[in-house]
Amino acid sequence: MNHEDPRMTDDTDHTDDALQQRLRALPRELAPPGDGWARLQAALPPRPPIVAAPPRTLGHGRSARRRLRWALPAGAALAASVALYWVAPMTMQRPSQTPAGPSVLQQQAGAMSADYQQAIAALPRVDAPEWRPALRELDDSAHQIHAALAQSPRSRHLLEQLQRTYALRLELTRQAATSTGLPS
Repeated sequence: MNHEDPRMTDDTDHTDDALQQRLRALPRELAPPGDGWARLQAALPPRPPIVAAPPRTLGHGRSARRRLRWALPAGAALAASVALYWVAPMTMQRPSQTPAGPSVLQQQAGAMSADYQQAIAALPRVDAPEWRPALRELDDSAHQIHAALAQSPRSRHLLEQLQRTYALRLELTRQAATSTGLPS
């Protein structure tokens, strides 16, 4: 099928030919006038001088400069505090003339152990084989915590661990006594 474009008429052919003739009449190359740049610069409004911007950092604007400004002092302070953390305890150790007595935490651990022994003695004895491994493991944990307290007598964390271990051991003993039918 050959459909003609309704826009294509003889009039458009006539204007296209005229346009082609006018384009051919234009000169091939034009040289810019010698004072062209000077005339252009005079015609433009004045601009402030261009100042080179400082190199950009990883960040945006003022907050990046603030981070950069504090990075060196903060790093130095961190290094100094770590050094102080390691060096200060060594310089502050006093030579002990006589062995010191138990620390306050060790005394609390001793009192807690005495209370625990009384509470265990008040409970019925459990000889159920299915409960023995768990009870033995809790007893071993309590002994290990006592040994660790001897090494670190000021560790409150160890005292709290001992308290949790004793509480768990008492609870497990109560559960074992009730599951085997013994009166508690």
